[in-house]
Amino acid sequence: MQRILGYMRKAIQEFDMIKDGDRIAVGVSGGKDSLCLLAGLSLLRRFIGIDYSLTAITLDPMFNGQPGSYDAVNQLCMAHGIEYRLIRTHIGEIVFDIRKEPNPCSLCARLRRGALHDAAKEAGCNVVALGHHYNDVVETFMMNLFIEGRVGCFSPKSYLSRKELYMIRPLVFAPETAIRSAVKRLEVEVVKSVCPADGATKREEMKEFIKDMEYRDKGFTDRLFGALRRSGVDGWGFKDKKAGELGSE
Repeated sequence: MQRILGYMRKAIQEFDMIKDGDRIAVGVSGGKDSLCLLAGLSLLRRFIGIDYSLTAITLDPMFNGQPGSYDAVNQLCMAHGIEYRLIRTHIGEIVFDIRKEPNPCSLCARLRRGALHDAAKEAGCNVVALGHHYNDVVETFMMNLFIEGRVGCFSPKSYLSRKELYMIRPLVFAPETAIRSAVKRLEVEVVKSVCPADGATKREEMKEFIKDMEYRDKGFTDRLFGALRRSGVDGWGFKDKKAGELGSE
């Protein structure tokens, strides 16, 4: 977990993600990334020198009309003394039964994002933390380029003026392999995805493409990440022009 904390600390400091007094709502789906984010933010409070509070929020999409089991998330929150809010929603029904979306991920993400913002405000939070990691950054960068024909990515930190919320992504320097190893060592049970579209999305296709290119040309992923940072778009520019770039491991 020390490596993950190092990645998180670098991101928090480089992008000025957290300030004293911040009340952070952590979006926790129960997957490895969000569980790692939650545990990491809790552990960082001990030595990062910033006074902030945490509230974990899970939005259950209720896929197939069935409530999900998030006991593992609740146990992790109890172990770290973190307030936990589990909110049942009708997102699954809206996406798959009412709208019958052929490409459901975009609509599902928008609905979940809006619901999370509302839940964060209700919890009295001014910051929302999401678990996007290093590989998510590269995949999104490539999807925007190949599918939408534009250069861009989600921002490491952004401000939503209509909601008066900051969005932060403290894991953007952390490779997925490091997150997987950290969660395994933490012995935290990962909530299995029951999404009907799981494993059959454009993102999965892009993930496999990048994985194949990395196998053929080692360093491919790092160079894409470096290109995004050097472009400076969407808040990804270097504060220190001489700064190096973290790569996948």
